[in-house]
Amino acid sequence: MSRFGMTQRLPGCWYRRRLALALWPLLPLSWLFGLLAGLRRWLYGCGALLSCRLSVPVVVVGNLTIGGSGKTPLVLWLVRRLREQGWRPGIISRGYGGSGDQVRSVSAASLSSLVGDEPLLLAKRSGVPVFVGRDRIAAGQALLAAHPECDVIVSDDGMQHYRLKRAVEVVVFDGRGAGNGRLLPAGPLREPLRRLARADAVVWNGAAAMGVEGAARRLPQFDMRLVGQRFVAVGGEQRNCDADCLKGRKLYAIAGIGDPRRFFSQLRALGLEFEARPFPDHHPYSDADLAFARHGVLLMTEKDAVKCEPLVTGEAWALPVEAVITSQPGQPGLLETILEKLHGRPPA
Repeated sequence: MSRFGMTQRLPGCWYRRRLALALWPLLPLSWLFGLLAGLRRWLYGCGALLSCRLSVPVVVVGNLTIGGSGKTPLVLWLVRRLREQGWRPGIISRGYGGSGDQVRSVSAASLSSLVGDEPLLLAKRSGVPVFVGRDRIAAGQALLAAHPECDVIVSDDGMQHYRLKRAVEVVVFDGRGAGNGRLLPAGPLREPLRRLARADAVVWNGAAAMGVEGAARRLPQFDMRLVGQRFVAVGGEQRNCDADCLKGRKLYAIAGIGDPRRFFSQLRALGLEFEARPFPDHHPYSDADLAFARHGVLLMTEKDAVKCEPLVTGEAWALPVEAVITSQPGQPGLLETILEKLHGRPPA
């Protein structure tokens, strides 16, 4: 089986309620993975492995599962809200999908093949400094050296990067939840669900998932909807349109995100009919991937657009989304919860 086929088949098996028969041979590896991950957490917890605290507080937006769950829209939401409160945030990221491990500054003109698709999207949308690096501490230090005005860092992912001390952890789950509840490689979990006990808040990108609610019951919980109404042109001059302009045309849609069905459902909710083509998360697109849509209009996510823009030869549109966060009645909002964890201190 090709790598492409495997990257699509495994998640399909992971997110079944029961353990798929094909995954049973992987259980010993999952047990070993859990043992090693637990040992690593314990070594950091007892001080045998040292963590580093940056000179400003760090807010980690992460997840327990492998793949996308909606962290990037939440990071954009959080950065915008922090700026409205007078904070001066910066963003660090692993730069998954990029070709280098060294620390880099990311600008709107950076290459996604070098810095990764999500960091490039963050640089285009956030209006704050963005740095990437396999070593989050080095990335954070480089960001603060280049932008000493920053007084808080938001880490896009990095929940398992225990070398980096954090003030707040926000965990994101999408509608798939924890799948079969197994650790990698027999399931999608990077850490057991009991790890949620050490987090500060849970954000549900979609309905709260059965099997996860119990582990998260003691945490503040918030609902997130990703809302998008107007499309922007991919490549060429800056243009935008609404869904009505696209209805009745020959439409094709691609999505290389954690759960492509989320994007396709969003398009259908706008009243659009299209041929869908899902791809693995962080897929490195080629001309051949887009050839099927050469005789129609191609629709894609913003994350796909930062990689596909150089490849697009015909009409193509991306759908930007904004996160809308709601809390349970009588519960403080997510921003208030985070600011409280930052000791309620005003921005410097």
